[in-house]
Formats: sequence, structure tokens, C-alpha cells
Amino acid sequence: MQESGQDVRLKDFDLRQAAFDCGYVELDEEYDILLRDVCIKAAKSRISSNDTDDTRIIQAVQALDDIDRNVNELSERLLEWYGTYFPELELTGEPLARFVSSFGSRANVPESHQMFVKASTSMGSELSFADEEMLKIFALNLCSLYDTRRHIESYIVTAMGSLAPNLSDIAGALLGARLISMAGSLQKLASFPSSTVQVIGAHRALFKHLRGNTPSPKHGIIFNNVIIKNAPWWQRGKLARAFAAKISLAARTDFYSGERDPTIKEALDKKLNAVRTANPSAPKRDTKPHGKAGGRGKSRNKKGGRR
Repeated sequence: MQESGQDVRLKDFDLRQAAFDCGYVELDEEYDILLRDVCIKAAKSRISSNDTDDTRIIQAVQALDDIDRNVNELSERLLEWYGTYFPELELTGEPLARFVSSFGSRANVPESHQMFVKASTSMGSELSFADEEMLKIFALNLCSLYDTRRHIESYIVTAMGSLAPNLSDIAGALLGARLISMAGSLQKLASFPSSTVQVIGAHRALFKHLRGNTPSPKHGIIFNNVIIKNAPWWQRGKLARAFAAKISLAARTDFYSGERDPTIKEALDKKLNAVRTANPSAPKRDTKPHGKAGGRGKSRNKKGGRR
């Protein structure tokens, strides 16, 4: 840098001596304490700068995954546990947890309830008071997990509306948040080409294709959107390409401008309608046999094998 018309190299600049010359500090201990405080503040500033909106959304998506994994295991445990007392109860997941937390023993089911007949004629074993209390506590904790999951989903929808409004319009808030989570950030998702966006989440299928065992995957996590999931099989590949292209465009618009652009959604709808119109029926599949097929009518050689 330049100072008083003279070139001063930064690597030769003695910051400690400059502090003494300016009278900023008088002792080495004062300089060391000041340098430590400055370094701590710089580190805190660097860490806080990484706590962005997309980072919080990624944490929320991962929390949803953790809850889903735990809820599935706990609901299976509740089903097996309570099934010994009320095997005729055809409920699973959250309805089962709500039922157990409300009634506990099948003897507490009122006559007005649709399960009263099954409860009164059940062939399950008797439920002791201690077991009933334990099952009700277990079911209540499971219900709280379901409630927490809904709160997190609501938080993601709200946060995505402000962080990535175009991506939320195109892919939906939850799918858009999962794409950001898999990419690592909104910036990384915006830098992906549409071909990469199309197969995000299809790692196993992609690796099998690279090994030469299977055809290339047509879609990854974007299959969960109704645009592709409810489409006929022969339209899914083309719809996935059009859908991924607009997702990529929406992510770039959100990252660089942050303003909602309704023309992206309009262009996507036109492209999807064009794909559906151009492919109204399934194409004819190739029914010719592949490879060499041996015929039964071939003559045999002297050793008994076919020629």
C-alpha cells in the first residue's frame, strides 16, 4: 500500500511497533490483549455470517428427516405393543397414536365411537393399569412429534416464501427446501445446470448407470411433485426435463434478484401443456427379442450338443 508517497510492503509492516509509535498501547501485554479481542470478534463475525436463511432452512429439512425416521420406528413399536391388547384396531401412524393417547384401554371407548363394537368384542389380552398409563404416555410423546413436524413444515413454507419465492411457486415450498438442502445452499442450487437438478436425489440409479448396468435416471427427488408423479410413464422424462429447467431458472432468479417473477410459472405451464399435447398416448415398445436365442430344432453334433 502507499503511505506519505512511499511504498510500504504489508509483509514488512510491524503492526505491534506501529501501535506503540501511535501511542495506542504502551505495553506488550496491552497489545496482546487487544489483538486477542480483535481476533475473537473477527471469528464471531465470520461464524455469524454463515448463519443465513438457507442454512436455517437446511437445518429444518434435516430436522424433518430425523423426525420422520424416529416417528416411523416409534409408530411401529406402538402398533406391535398395543396390538397385543387390541389386535382388531386397524389404525397405524398418527391415528393410532391419537386413539391410544385418548382412550388407552379399549374398555374406555364410548358407544358413540366407530370402534366400540370391535373394542367390546376384541380377543386381545387384558390391559393393566400400569401398562395403560405407559402406553398413553408413549402415544402422547408420539403425538407431540407429529405436532412438531407440522410446525416445522409451516416454518419452512414461511421461510421459503421470503427466501426463494420463485422456487416455491415452481416446485412447492417443501420440495424447494429439500432441493436447497441436497445442493448445500441456494447459491449452489442456482449454479447447477438443469440436467443436474433433474437427477438430484437419484444417486444410486446414477451410479448404476455409470457402471453400465441400467439406463440413465430420468428424475430424482423432483419425482415427488405431482407434475411428474401423476403423469403417465411415457411423459415423465420430458416433463422432468422441462420442470428441472424452470427450477434452475427460478433458483437463479431468487438468488440474484430475490423478486418474484410470475412469468416463470406461466412459461412452465405452457411447456408442460405442450409436452402433454405432443405425447397423448404411450409409444409402441420394441417387442423383438434381444440377444441370441437357441432354437429347439437345431441338429445335434456327435457329442450330443447342439451345433
